[in-house]
Amino acid sequence: MLQKLKVDFHTHTADDPQDYISFSSTELIDRAQRLGFDALAITNHDVVTYSPALERYAGERGILLIPGAELTLSRKHVIVINPELKGYQKIKTLEDLAKIKNDRNLIIAPHPFYPGFKCLKSDLEAHLPSFDAVEFSFFYSRYINRNKKAVDLAREHHRPLVGSSDCHNIWQIGSTYTLVEAEKNISSIITAVKEGRVEIETTPLSLPAMVRVGINFVLGDRLKIHLRI
Repeated sequence: MLQKLKVDFHTHTADDPQDYISFSSTELIDRAQRLGFDALAITNHDVVTYSPALERYAGERGILLIPGAELTLSRKHVIVINPELKGYQKIKTLEDLAKIKNDRNLIIAPHPFYPGFKCLKSDLEAHLPSFDAVEFSFFYSRYINRNKKAVDLAREHHRPLVGSSDCHNIWQIGSTYTLVEAEKNISSIITAVKEGRVEIETTPLSLPAMVRVGINFVLGDRLKIHLRI
């Protein structure tokens, strides 16, 4: 039976090998349960954080855990949902996306037009056939919004937009997410996104919250600490 599922396709946890994250995968799942999420992808950098035990832990709390990773391809970040668990390490370039794209996975362009060096920017349009969806990032306010170009591109090229929290601070989850009209299984969710049966739910951050996220990002990256916010 189709239902509107509350899903976050882009999150990080302490298992991330690149960024300092202060909360564990189980803590994120517990938080997602309290917020009424139906499904969740943990997308740590260049690694799939997924195991039968973690899948079972999520399932016991009513959450479908979806395998995923934020891969670094040609020095750019790309979200791959439900990658081949024994083959995703072989994906090295943006050109490789065309080789692995299929009905079983979902390829998302995360925060594509933000100023970071690893954001896709013009590479998104150059490789657009390889992408199934474009991310609407949580990191914006009523006055500053780098999502606008992503929204325009998605509309022009008929790509669905998915909302994600990209949470590096646990409070971020729930600020922006996607409602997916699907059955509660991985295959149905992926198909629904590809077909555009999605809605974004989002609340802009206050300017102080944006500043705090930025500070925590720098501190976590350089000093390996996090502010409690």
